[in-house]
Amino acid sequence: MQYDTMTGHAAAMDLIRTAAARRTFLKASGVSLGAAALALLEGRSRAAAIDPSSVARVHPPLPDFPHHAPRAKSIIYIHTNGGPSQIDLWDYKPKLHDFFDKDIPPSVRGDQRITTMTSGQARFPVAPSKFKFEQRGKCGRWINSELLPHTAGIVDDIALVKTVHTNAINHDPACTFVMTGSEVPGKASLGSWVSYGLGSESDDLPAFVVFTPQPDINPSQALFTRMWSSGFLPTRYSGVALRGSGDPVLYLPNPDGITAADRRRMLDTLGTLNARGFDRYHDPEIQSRIAQYEMAFRMQSSVPELADLSDETAATLAMYGDDVKKSGSFTHSLLLARRLVERGVRAVQILHRGWDQHGNLPNDLASQCLDTDQATAALVKDLKARGMLDETLVVWGGEFGRTVYSQGTLTKETYGRDHHPRNFCMWMAGGGVRGGISHGETDDFSYNVVENPVHINDFNATILHLMGIDHERFTFKFQGLDQRLTGVETQRVVRELLA
Repeated sequence: MQYDTMTGHAAAMDLIRTAAARRTFLKASGVSLGAAALALLEGRSRAAAIDPSSVARVHPPLPDFPHHAPRAKSIIYIHTNGGPSQIDLWDYKPKLHDFFDKDIPPSVRGDQRITTMTSGQARFPVAPSKFKFEQRGKCGRWINSELLPHTAGIVDDIALVKTVHTNAINHDPACTFVMTGSEVPGKASLGSWVSYGLGSESDDLPAFVVFTPQPDINPSQALFTRMWSSGFLPTRYSGVALRGSGDPVLYLPNPDGITAADRRRMLDTLGTLNARGFDRYHDPEIQSRIAQYEMAFRMQSSVPELADLSDETAATLAMYGDDVKKSGSFTHSLLLARRLVERGVRAVQILHRGWDQHGNLPNDLASQCLDTDQATAALVKDLKARGMLDETLVVWGGEFGRTVYSQGTLTKETYGRDHHPRNFCMWMAGGGVRGGISHGETDDFSYNVVENPVHINDFNATILHLMGIDHERFTFKFQGLDQRLTGVETQRVVRELLA
């Protein structure tokens, strides 16, 4: 095709004039996107003095969100990173004792892909759980009452799903899958999707907050930031990780000699420059930068107030346990999670690592449960006592389960278990969930689903539904595809879990 120099030049000039006229109009009208964002963040206190109802939220929801009346206003998601053993905690299989040290039948194992950690074993001997199970609560839930004595006291508030399954068999892709709906890195996390769609009722704290407490068992197990990243969504929707030692957020206090007024003037000037940059380049990440700087300023006062537990009663602190004032502990993180949702934060995620027991499972699993059981139950009881459980969805689970056969040495006192993606247990409480129920069933070896399978993206679709979001309509255009948390395949809301 021959290029017409004069025609092309004229067309280019028309585009330049159009763009210039558009920028001039936006500047003159005072509604350029950069200026609007800055005005929103800087002018809230002045607007509130005139008419509080006219003040826009720092974290507004998308237009027409939620899609339907939500049952839960916020979510606290406890991720037990590593894959807790469903056989030793929730999926009671008393008949397994008759199969101790016998090879799992080939008809049960089938052609399942197994990891390289056990694929070379000459045998696959069945390892029954060594722990005591009891029926607890009005619902008669079977639960490992040795390791989960406190959680056993809240089973009537829990909806247990015994048949969750996933596509991945190794930690990195499995953790990525459970939190983003895909094994492929770069997708947005659950908390980011929720805060993007629904915003937050808090104006002084992030919409999505993350804790990564450090346990004594396997503390070096990796956690990947993609589990709370915004992926292809704007970066302002990434989870903000609060640190367990030192200042909760780095550089939160002003340096010596810098006052809050100095910081305010600096941010105002920086915001003006960023607004000009947006007006010139139209990069939406500049808007995210403006909002993040402003949020950091607000957090200088809101985070110290959040971390100050002096207004908590002695009874509440005792209910959570001895580590409640130990900064960076799982227990401390859960109490802060309750305080965050109490202040309007939309999503809180706690990632507790080390649940990867390939050997010496009884000892290591007991240590993990000792670190988490009391505080987990206390969180549910605390929310319930404050009238918050009905509007707060609490989720507990890992990225897969463990095999019924032992990895390595097997005795009646010790054994290990490999990764098992075919079935594992997760639970929900509060936020529109039917407490005291169990959904799905597995075979006598806790190895295959025999009734009511729940794919991890079915589980995620159910979470979104409880938050008032239709997962099929909740999309974001990226790389030519309408991306969804629940992927492009058909997933369903598990309505049997809904109250």
